[in-house]
Amino acid sequence: LYSLHRVSLDRTYYVVSPDTDRVFDKQYLSSKMPAGNANTLDDTGGPQAWFQSLPVVTRYWFGAALITTLAGNFGLVSIMKLIFIWDNVWENFEIWRFLTPFLYVGPFKLPTLMVLYMLQNFSQRYETEPYNTGAGGGTADYVFALMIGTVMILLTYPLIGMVLPTGPLFARTLLFFVLYTWSKRHPTAPASIWGIQMKAIHLPFAYLALSVLMGDAYADLIHGIALGHLFYFLVDVVPIVYGKDLIHTPQFLIDQLGVGAYVAPAATAGSGGGAMGNNTWQPPGRANAPADPARPARGHQWGSGGQRLGS
Repeated sequence: LYSLHRVSLDRTYYVVSPDTDRVFDKQYLSSKMPAGNANTLDDTGGPQAWFQSLPVVTRYWFGAALITTLAGNFGLVSIMKLIFIWDNVWENFEIWRFLTPFLYVGPFKLPTLMVLYMLQNFSQRYETEPYNTGAGGGTADYVFALMIGTVMILLTYPLIGMVLPTGPLFARTLLFFVLYTWSKRHPTAPASIWGIQMKAIHLPFAYLALSVLMGDAYADLIHGIALGHLFYFLVDVVPIVYGKDLIHTPQFLIDQLGVGAYVAPAATAGSGGGAMGNNTWQPPGRANAPADPARPARGHQWGSGGQRLGS
């Protein structure tokens, strides 16, 4: 199986052994190969397959950021329509400005490509194992974290503007909110920047130092790191030190996204006629058991250690 060649017949990939002239289909070989090597037979799925393999929140956030950035740079949408201007929101009811500043990354430059790469990379890393705030450390918890980060950025933007020069675009701010939160969630995870190895806990500050040395804007990075630290304090420090859980994922998110990693509803063929057929839908659930199970209740477990009456 280690000297196989792949050929295409009728747009279907098969694998031919030159020693025996036997033909194996991909499904058969995948069942026979070790788990670590099964995916090496077909790593050419292309950009669409890679995009579909991303976790659901990262996929939508990265896709929307890419489309919005391209639309702004190609002139399909005026960049002035994408930035956050409170007067336009209040007076003209341009409510899309609550969202588009988090999606437009910047002009066609190398830093913009780096931000898009970091968005996909660190959003995916944190989405796979976020802080558990009620949904088992799953997708609903990540969505709620993004909602909190978005609201905090919008509320504190005027205050940050009084201290540091910052623009009305928040994509990098939200990115560094996620990056810092991930670094506190996995402080010893291996990370690197330009080939320099380090622990995850140091990564946000390494990117910040790099931006300062290169003369790039850094106020939005400080803004995101500060809010990420506030979120970390509320979800990790306060429950342990003060015994209070202040951040709880809303039940409506848990109802929609389930507990643990989100699984999109799968259509199954149903009974009945019609050209399209009928579909029954499976409720959302989890792809894997939550890596961080729900925190146990902190109250006293009454009745433990007692004796059975009549024994």
